[in-house]
Amino acid sequence: MTSTETAAANDSDRKIVTFSLAQQTFGIDMRALIEIREWEEPTPLPNVPSFIKGVTNLRGNVIPVVGLAERLGWEPSAIHARSCILVVNILGKQAGFLVDEVNDIVGIGEAEIQPAPEVETLEASVIAGLVRITTRAKDGTRDENGTMVLLLDLDALSLTRHLDQAA
Repeated sequence: MTSTETAAANDSDRKIVTFSLAQQTFGIDMRALIEIREWEEPTPLPNVPSFIKGVTNLRGNVIPVVGLAERLGWEPSAIHARSCILVVNILGKQAGFLVDEVNDIVGIGEAEIQPAPEVETLEASVIAGLVRITTRAKDGTRDENGTMVLLLDLDALSLTRHLDQAA
C-alpha cells in the first residue's frame, strides 16, 4: 500500500450512523448497530424509569425500547412518519433507541474526533466526542460547512441496570 492509499484508508477509520434527535445530530459507532426498525408502539412495563417506553420482540428476543431524548433529559420525542428505533448492542445487551430520524452512514477518521468539552453535569457525560461531517442537502448537493455530530458513548448511558429491569 502506498502512503497515499494508507492516508486514504485512515481518513475513515470507523463508520458512524447519524441520526436526528431534538433538532441535534448524533452519531453512534456502526459496530454497535444491530438494525434500524420502523417505529412500533412497545408493550409498556410497570415500575421502570419514564424513559423506558416498554419492550418489543426482535426475532424472539424481548428488548427494551428507550426514549433517547428523555434519557438525555430532554422533552420526549413526538412520534411521526420518520421516527424509528435503532437497535444497538450495549455491553452484550440489546436495546432499542427511539430517534426522530436516521440520516446517514458516514466514515470518519479518529483524528477528526474532538473531545467533548468538560462541563459540570449531574452524571458522567454520554458524549464521547464531536466531529464535523459533510452532509447532503435534500436536493442532493453537499453542504461543505458540514454538521457538528455529537458522538454518543453507549456504555456511558448507564442503561444496563435499567435494561435488566426491562428485559
